[in-house]
Amino acid sequence: MAAREAIRSEEEGWTGILLPDSQNLAAELIVEMTMCAARTEQILISPGVTNSVTRHPAVLAGAMATLQAETGGRAVMEIGRGDSALAHLGFAGMKVAPFCRYITALQTYLSGGEVDFDPSFVPAGQPSISELGLGQEPEASSLRWLRPSQKKVPVGIAATGPRMIQMGATLGDGVSFSVGADPGRIGSAVDIARKARVDAGLDPDTLRMAAFINVAVHDDIDRAAAITAGKLASFSRFSVMNGTVTGVGAGADTAVLEKLHGNYDMVAHGRTDAQHVETLTREFAERNAVIGSPAQCLERLKTLRDLGITRFFFTEDFSREGASGEAHDNLVRHVLPVVNSWS
Repeated sequence: MAAREAIRSEEEGWTGILLPDSQNLAAELIVEMTMCAARTEQILISPGVTNSVTRHPAVLAGAMATLQAETGGRAVMEIGRGDSALAHLGFAGMKVAPFCRYITALQTYLSGGEVDFDPSFVPAGQPSISELGLGQEPEASSLRWLRPSQKKVPVGIAATGPRMIQMGATLGDGVSFSVGADPGRIGSAVDIARKARVDAGLDPDTLRMAAFINVAVHDDIDRAAAITAGKLASFSRFSVMNGTVTGVGAGADTAVLEKLHGNYDMVAHGRTDAQHVETLTREFAERNAVIGSPAQCLERLKTLRDLGITRFFFTEDFSREGASGEAHDNLVRHVLPVVNSWS
């Protein structure tokens, strides 16, 4: 499954691979990451993305730190407030304030520090250890096995709205924008992140800024738009999660986003044949995805690079059949080597 994809990705020259964390729609994340690590030698391995609800921060930190130790430093983490993993349990994403507490605890665990016990990280009504009447009990929580010499797992915060961008820029090791590929929206997100760093007394130039980009490299622009439609719809919905557009600089896309929200079928999440895909217009796809010939795609990506994006997380149709296979081959042969040379 994922291990075969990781082997292929390493052979193709990718620097990293993102694995979904959605227990009802995909195989178990930590197991898949472990299998990928065992079958590869260089490629970075990351959730794409994990969430702050389905695992206690100590559990998530422990798993990622273990992967970091076993791979010699190839573990990376992308985390957000939760989407399909929670939807299929009947929940929406975590609110921003508790998410901040979660990230603070997660970063402390990964740095080898101690975290105060927090009942909000466990199911309501869970008894306290004090009820056991032990002679001695832990007073705080930490990864006691973690070696001080081990390189910390970097944590990137997946963000769309201004509050999440600000939080990611100050509490994360990086912020990863999910606002589409429109230069105006990316530029606004970059400005928000940099200002948040300055306001917090942090150096804006040390912040790693990444972007999730839906991509289809194909000379036939209509086919390219169709190839990326399923993933583009899923990522675009983050800008209108609660029915009101909250992503930065939506402008002309507001009407499409609001219609997408009303039509979105979470059961068909991420699928190209989902009915809600028909909501997206050709103009919307051209603004919010990177589609077209290799030269056209590289020109778009160079523009985003010049705005301050230092890492691209490409999402594409993984069927590898027909036009999708052609688009993937074009991406690997003509776009990936150039993007890698920018690092």
